[in-house]
Amino acid sequence: MTELGIMFSGAFFAATLLPGGSEVLLVALLNNTPEAWVALVVVASIGNTLGAMTSFYLGRLGRLAKSPEALATGKHAKGLALIERYGVWALLLSWAPVIGDILCLLAGWVRLPLISSLLMILIGKTIRYLIVAAAVLQWMA
Repeated sequence: MTELGIMFSGAFFAATLLPGGSEVLLVALLNNTPEAWVALVVVASIGNTLGAMTSFYLGRLGRLAKSPEALATGKHAKGLALIERYGVWALLLSWAPVIGDILCLLAGWVRLPLISSLLMILIGKTIRYLIVAAAVLQWMA
């Protein structure tokens, strides 16, 4: 598997409800091939966004299993409050550890619009990878 394939896979699985650190993988790959930073950031952003959209669709399916009352009083109450207050804009935080995966799941559960959700998730995750790449490349210079 190529470095881009490894980056895509790592980023995809890190964005689902499975644990994983795609930033560490990006740093390692940047150390090996710093000249490929643009491709690595693009592939990581796409993979991580598609993983988040998997959580988004799981949220849509989860609506069949969880009532609004169950989510409002459960462990997802803070994330649900963010989604209800800020709508799709809350998904700019989809990159954040712990809360990011939950926000994507809840966005699907409350049926936020698909295209605007996808766009906000992509923007948030791309900014995060750009910051990581810039820091690593600056440190290497």
